[in-house]
Amino acid sequence: MPAERWLFWHRRDLRLADNRGLAAAARATAAVTGVFVLDPAILWPSSSEADGAEGAAGAAHPPVAPARLWFLAESLAELAARWRAAGSRLLILQGDPAVLLPQLAEQLGAAVVAWNRDVEPAGRARDRLVSRALQGAGRKVLVDWDQLLVPPEALKTGAGDPYRVYGPYWRSWQKAVEGAAQQSAAAGSPGGIDPLPAPSSLIDLPSEHLAALGLGDPAAARAEGLAAAGERALETLRHEHGFAGVDLCPCRPGEAAAAEQLSAFCSGTRPPLWGYEPGRNHPAVAGTSSLSAALKFGTLSPRQAWAAAQQARAEVEALGGAAEALASIGVWQQELAWREFYQQALFHFPELADGPYRPQWKRFPWENDPQRLEAWQQGLTGMPIIDAAMRQLASSGWMHNRCRMIVASYLVKDLICDWRLGEAHFMRHLVDGDLAANNGGWQWSASSGMDPKPLRIFNPATQASKFDPEGDYIRTWLPELAHVATADLISGDIGALERRGYPQPVVNHKQQQARFKALYAALPR
Repeated sequence: MPAERWLFWHRRDLRLADNRGLAAAARATAAVTGVFVLDPAILWPSSSEADGAEGAAGAAHPPVAPARLWFLAESLAELAARWRAAGSRLLILQGDPAVLLPQLAEQLGAAVVAWNRDVEPAGRARDRLVSRALQGAGRKVLVDWDQLLVPPEALKTGAGDPYRVYGPYWRSWQKAVEGAAQQSAAAGSPGGIDPLPAPSSLIDLPSEHLAALGLGDPAAARAEGLAAAGERALETLRHEHGFAGVDLCPCRPGEAAAAEQLSAFCSGTRPPLWGYEPGRNHPAVAGTSSLSAALKFGTLSPRQAWAAAQQARAEVEALGGAAEALASIGVWQQELAWREFYQQALFHFPELADGPYRPQWKRFPWENDPQRLEAWQQGLTGMPIIDAAMRQLASSGWMHNRCRMIVASYLVKDLICDWRLGEAHFMRHLVDGDLAANNGGWQWSASSGMDPKPLRIFNPATQASKFDPEGDYIRTWLPELAHVATADLISGDIGALERRGYPQPVVNHKQQQARFKALYAALPR
């Protein structure tokens, strides 16, 4: 009797190791086949959808950044090789998953389709459609949480409500993680938060199924098979993603690269993690993990990240427990909690994807000057720290987190442009563009989100003096200003002869700060 065939549908979990849904499938049967669907509605949205995304984050599917297409394509290519090494294979399909997955399950005689749950509103709606289609066709569905250390439903306030403030959430989340860590988490057990090994000794599809899919022996395969078109589409995407910053991007695609970057960050002699605080705030220093895209696409799990941090903590304590190193590890673990705070916020409050959390911000009189917006987008505002960061984004598909906060505050509170314009621009360029994290960060900077502090304005010159005091970051991304004195580079007060074509500041920070505060004060409470 052949083993019962299951399908595992990958989405933002592009790895075999410590994949909760895949591990559950592999415990049930060795005959597991991986599937990824290249959905044109997400990857190549229509022009009408793209236009809608320009002004609001809530458009169904904003354009996918070329950097993310590159990261996705290369990660899928490696994932396919890992499936083959495990004894089975990854099928690549192209089209609507609600149509293709039931067809594939029928063609392969798969009894169950498994996947990991999503927090995004559009993803949850898609999953409901797919689930209904599969169950209507007589297939079983198995879903699990994977992308979070703590599922979003697991944490509530004393009143039974979802958390809206990070501080109390962090304390509750930390207790939940510590409690899970204390559970018995033997290898292969779904309990606890210990990372699970990748499945092995899986059973591949029989040759007749491969031929029907357009795979296997070229002489027997049908070119019109479901999987053949998807594989061709993936190969095309690997060469036509349109991202020119591959060599500049610090985020590297694939499960192997994620593991290497995690090890380099957390392990060895005085690794960067030990100096994460304050190194994380200095954009000229390689003080962060560069794992944001790996966590977004799931080439790394949050449990793997947490385990590496805990191992680093144990190593520091064994050496006498240096306070700075222990504090740095704790700060990085809090960043993992920030990621999950925004994920659970989007899960419980899906309306965040459409606009501000605080209702008074729906009536804010944004100026949205198109020339100022374009200057910000192109890194031509005349404020060096702003322009350096925006050019880093355009060139590398990534921006240092401290700089994300600086440029967001500048767009919203100096240029008085709707934060959703910045949110959409980031999503068009970021390799790690993630709806929950990007939306949460922009709403924090705009003071329209869940942050209890009502108004926060960054002075870009002050930020540059604190976090790029020698101007190294600015000179890296604005080489035309390499000759300018550091003090002038930081302040933006550069003489006409020294500018050599670099623009004058488009606004005066002090004046714009006063104007923004006046507009804010006039909002109805």
